[in-house]
Amino acid sequence: MSTENARGVLLLSHVGFSFMEDLAGTVTARGLKIYVLSSLPEPLHQGSRPGALADLADDVRVTAEHVLTPRNVEDYLDHLEAMGASVLCCLTVWEGYRHLMARANARLGVPDLDEKQILELRDKLTMRNRLADAGLSRGRASALTPETLAERQREGCRYFVKPVNGIASFGTFPLTPDTTWADLERITAEAHSDTVYASVFTTNPGPSDPADLGGHPHSDMAANDGANPDAGHEVDFGVKFLVEDYVPGREFSFEVIVVDHEPHVVAVHEKREVTEAAGTVLENAVVSPPTSLSQEEIAAGICWVASVLDILGLGWGCFHVEARHAPSGWDLIEVNPRVGGSLISPSVAALTGGPGLLDLWLDSLLTARQPAGFLKALKSLSFAMDGTTRSGNATFFRVFYADPGTIREVGLNDNLPLQPVVSQVLLKPGDVVESSSREVFLGQVLWRMDRADRDTALPELLPASERAIEIVYETERG
Repeated sequence: MSTENARGVLLLSHVGFSFMEDLAGTVTARGLKIYVLSSLPEPLHQGSRPGALADLADDVRVTAEHVLTPRNVEDYLDHLEAMGASVLCCLTVWEGYRHLMARANARLGVPDLDEKQILELRDKLTMRNRLADAGLSRGRASALTPETLAERQREGCRYFVKPVNGIASFGTFPLTPDTTWADLERITAEAHSDTVYASVFTTNPGPSDPADLGGHPHSDMAANDGANPDAGHEVDFGVKFLVEDYVPGREFSFEVIVVDHEPHVVAVHEKREVTEAAGTVLENAVVSPPTSLSQEEIAAGICWVASVLDILGLGWGCFHVEARHAPSGWDLIEVNPRVGGSLISPSVAALTGGPGLLDLWLDSLLTARQPAGFLKALKSLSFAMDGTTRSGNATFFRVFYADPGTIREVGLNDNLPLQPVVSQVLLKPGDVVESSSREVFLGQVLWRMDRADRDTALPELLPASERAIEIVYETERG
């Protein structure tokens, strides 16, 4: 195998998924090979997903455990090197593997965040207080214990509960007078039994050498495979929660690409509908650019995001910065060191009329050693510091979540005032949805329109979009 013909990208997949089809298309569009390292899929998908990955990729390895470890990544890179592959960079959208991606890129000589930064960033308790100390957040957080739970409830103020190391909205909810420690124990039990999500809540990921990370206690659980470099380090499957001051205001996200400590806000999404349910927060409807912010408020948000990234020392990568805006200004929800979920990347593509966020993240890695040309293109797509954007497009997307029950019928509704540019139905008749503290995605639909027409189109599209995916459940048994 010639090195030139073997130039490719290493993709890390969690249980066989993690946007693999989207990532594969992004890689092949650049004429590059696809090398996939995946953890073992869930039992339901073990018969189909490895074969599907093999159809997508030029080389695939599926491990024997449900979670990838540092040794898995090192061994697979050794294998690719032995077969003559030229791995240009590593990429994953699964936040639980973001530190493994950084580890691989360090070995490959690709500028990226380092492992320690990412693991520290995933410690939401420390990060919240660090930003508060810097004057960039008005909220503070404390470890949640039975004692602090009772104290906060006696105070009667608004607080929010979330896992210290979490992902998506699993186990996040507003604190109420009715919240009990048993509720936290129930969510912890669900996390333990959830094959997909269990590892992201652990408080001991076991890097190959804990000293390399300054003794930091947060990462993904290690596989017990007998050859694990983490052997001898106890894996803690406990879920630790924090309680933080409730951040008021309307919710937004900034989609950011950072190259050599220079951040570029490619898009700003406004969450038009957010449902705070028991055990989770559902983000239902999202529009970009925001409809409720002035140019000056967007500019202030861009400046605030740059300050947050600077204080945290985040000089490379793709970030989904979730924030709230109130009359008092901007405040943080979370900094996610990855592309946003659901239809964030296709929304960016619809806004730019070209590259989506996955494209931009991959290109930032491929050009990281000589970024001048990429930076010029990135700047032309991004918001200016004064809050303006060159894009004449606007987007709106709705995410649908399934209720517990058995699905009888599900499908897209063609009778809509504007036809979508992306439609995805993720469940099918016969699927059984269990009650859980994490969201169960049913599907998602994205629309694009001229920005000049948006304020006219949205009032009709918003209510109509609620029927974009129609679902019927089996009658509940008595």
